[in-house]
Amino acid sequence: MKVIIGSDHAGYKLKGSIKAFLDKHKIDYEDVGPQKYDKNDDYPYYSIKVAEKVAKLKCMGIVIGMSGEGEAIAANKVLGIRAVSYYGGNKKIVKLSREHNDSNIISLGAGFLSSKEANDAVKLWLNTKFSNHPRHVRRLKEISRFERR
Repeated sequence: MKVIIGSDHAGYKLKGSIKAFLDKHKIDYEDVGPQKYDKNDDYPYYSIKVAEKVAKLKCMGIVIGMSGEGEAIAANKVLGIRAVSYYGGNKKIVKLSREHNDSNIISLGAGFLSSKEANDAVKLWLNTKFSNHPRHVRRLKEISRFERR
């Protein structure tokens, strides 16, 4: 499994924690940036960079910003991306996003998550498989048809 990871300045610190988690679990990843903290960077650049690599390589991605919402919106502009945001609370939504929606990017809200919460969500998300249930496959095909119009 390959994971592409990126953040903006608001997610930079949490990205370091998630990378340590990925290292600990021997999960292959590529950090597309930023490589150093820059309070003036913008989330669309890194979110789209992650999304383009995920779409091209057919792998998984993690984007991190203050809320995770803008990052997910930006990532979802790339054809074939199904980014979901998580910023705390019931982790069942993380599991369902994989089982039902075959999400390929998780967007984390660093302003609302501790390192442990983020790592737990990433672990659950990476370990959950798409159900391949016919109704979910059908719905994803509908989305793909719309994307290609």
